[in-house]
Amino acid sequence: MPTHKAVEAVWRIEAARVIAGLARVVRDVGPAEDLAQDALVAALEQWPTSGIPDNPGAWLMTVAKRRAVDGVRREVRLERKVTELGHTTETTTEIDVEEHVEDDVLRLMFTACHPVLTPPARAALTLKMLAGLRTEEIARAFLVPTSTMAQRIVRAKKTLTEARVPFEVPTGAELAPRLASVLGVVYLLFNEGYSATAGPDLTRPGLCDEAMRLGRILTALVPDEPAAHGLIALMELQASRLRARTDASGEIVTLLDQDRARWDQLLIRRGLAALDRAVALGGGAGKYAVQAAIAACHARARTAEETDWGRIAALYGVLTRVAPSPVVDLNRAVAVSMSDGPAAALELVDALVESNTLARYHLLPAVRADLLVKLARPDEARTEFNRAAELTNNKENATYYSAAQPNAIRLDCRPISEKVSADRRGRAADSKE
Repeated sequence: MPTHKAVEAVWRIEAARVIAGLARVVRDVGPAEDLAQDALVAALEQWPTSGIPDNPGAWLMTVAKRRAVDGVRREVRLERKVTELGHTTETTTEIDVEEHVEDDVLRLMFTACHPVLTPPARAALTLKMLAGLRTEEIARAFLVPTSTMAQRIVRAKKTLTEARVPFEVPTGAELAPRLASVLGVVYLLFNEGYSATAGPDLTRPGLCDEAMRLGRILTALVPDEPAAHGLIALMELQASRLRARTDASGEIVTLLDQDRARWDQLLIRRGLAALDRAVALGGGAGKYAVQAAIAACHARARTAEETDWGRIAALYGVLTRVAPSPVVDLNRAVAVSMSDGPAAALELVDALVESNTLARYHLLPAVRADLLVKLARPDEARTEFNRAAELTNNKENATYYSAAQPNAIRLDCRPISEKVSADRRGRAADSKE
């Protein structure tokens, strides 16, 4: 069991690189993922007895390429292709795996986000290949049955194959229309790391680091695109708070209770500089730049009491116009609760409840519970905390809500804006059919 957990951890880290490297060889993301999965099965079978290799990513790549050679020999019988793939197998080393990794992962992003796919299919395929999420985890993120998500992913790979989508980064006129989709999926990847969909951990910092790395590659690729700078600003400003989101025992610490000395000042400076760049390029009203401006309000406040909640509420008002969604409305309600009081915010939240658009979204009852506590309605608050605990698939979230609800009348409940503004599932909902 410990080895299986280690294999799963390795897969989370190496999946994107292995699949991207294989896609460069076989020129098709569907077979590339299948080969990578075969290598994963081999690891589960062999590593418990042989031990985890020093370079697990290179091991997975080597095994997968050997399977590719076998498949070519068995099914295609093309000597030239066998020779080509065999040569890449023989020369696979740590340097070989790492040499093309940035280009390969970037190609994989643009391939998985090709416009022949629907927005939900792009997001699902990217989370599967780049984040290494299991199908059931992605299904929970999109609030659909696992079988539905499995079919969606299979159809997406089949569509890419049938359309003969090239494994490459587009150039010229083809770049702009596909960039928006890629930026959106990079942010989905970041938010899966910032607020894990499922599992024992609240965050997965490795995914945040990978998303920021990809974001920096994109800003280098399109240096005059304000949306790319707005996205990297948003991710770096949010990531600056990662270390402070939990205490020494792993318990959740809400935004206003965080130790701001633990916030990463380097990431804050980089994020603010990227935001200035986005504004200078004329993209200050873009959806990523507006969200980055909200995060900047928190970053610039030396104490929680100095937070400019009026400006934050106003920025959320802008965001409701440039990127309307029920999750943005929920975020705005949290900000309004701080600027105008819980009663005004509860009206906004109750309107969302009546619309039934976030019926399975755990942060809706969580925010409502917070407001009810402030309005001295503890019995209703406990009911909402219970519902939030039932809806979440993350262990840390469930523990937090369960611990909060019995003591609701005594809680000096702080707004859960930290979790609301970063929750990935809400962002995924924005791109559904």
